[in-house]
Amino acid sequence: MITSEIRRTENRKLFWLALACLVPGFLVYGIFNLLSIVKTLYYSVLNWNGMSDGKFIGLDNYIRLFKDARMGGAVAHNLILMITSICIQLPVALLIAMALNSIKVGSKFFRTVFFLPMLFSTVATGIMWQLFYDPMFGLLSMIAKAISPNAKSVALLADVHTAMVAVLVVICWQFIPFYMILLKAGLANIPMELYEAAEIDGAGRWVRFWKVTLPMMIPTIRTSAVLSMVGSLKYFDLIWIMTTGGPQGATELMATYMYKKGFVEFEMGYASSIASVMFVICFAFACCFLYFTRAKEDD
Repeated sequence: MITSEIRRTENRKLFWLALACLVPGFLVYGIFNLLSIVKTLYYSVLNWNGMSDGKFIGLDNYIRLFKDARMGGAVAHNLILMITSICIQLPVALLIAMALNSIKVGSKFFRTVFFLPMLFSTVATGIMWQLFYDPMFGLLSMIAKAISPNAKSVALLADVHTAMVAVLVVICWQFIPFYMILLKAGLANIPMELYEAAEIDGAGRWVRFWKVTLPMMIPTIRTSAVLSMVGSLKYFDLIWIMTTGGPQGATELMATYMYKKGFVEFEMGYASSIASVMFVICFAFACCFLYFTRAKEDD
């Protein structure tokens, strides 16, 4: 009886100690995340320029938003970025991770080389690729002229037909190393005994990939896909540095459009409605993806 009472007392002490350790984190999260979401929703129903008192206008900002063709284009570009990220970044990252995992000599060197793009700041990356794409003095133009002296210079970032593709190449180049590291960590956790058993059963490399590697990697791939999805839907920095959403809105994203409306045109209420819609879209996509992938895994 005395022992159980002492145990309950110790458990209560541990509980209050754990709660005391968690409270600062909960406060920071609540103030800078949950409160910010609530305030954004509040500002989204105001006609507010960010400085004077706002005027309540109800759902007018949202009605205007759903009629805004430029916002529709921005959502489409975000979806293109999301599909590109999932369908190109993750498969390429997985291939690189598997290649590095199979290398016995020089693995650390190649891992460092492949991870270099993630070490550059976004500003440096954007400026570097702007210079690379420069139609007059850029490295790409020089290579094209070296292959064909009569090749015409094309301003890829200034052409509405090529700007988005040019930026997507840079984004993939920058973020493939990040997912490569995540997936390589997942590969390292697969027991070698499974591969040995499959090899004894006569399974080739392709069969081992489909029957061992891929099923064991599903949790890591799912996490990477969610990060890629949410990151693509709220992406901002590299697009803003390289094109600021141009030319003629060809690379406009929801985040760049929100920034222009809020901090360039000082329509903070309208910008808040864009931010609110971004939050709903990101949350909905992430929840749906996790639900359907988990349901498929359970089956």
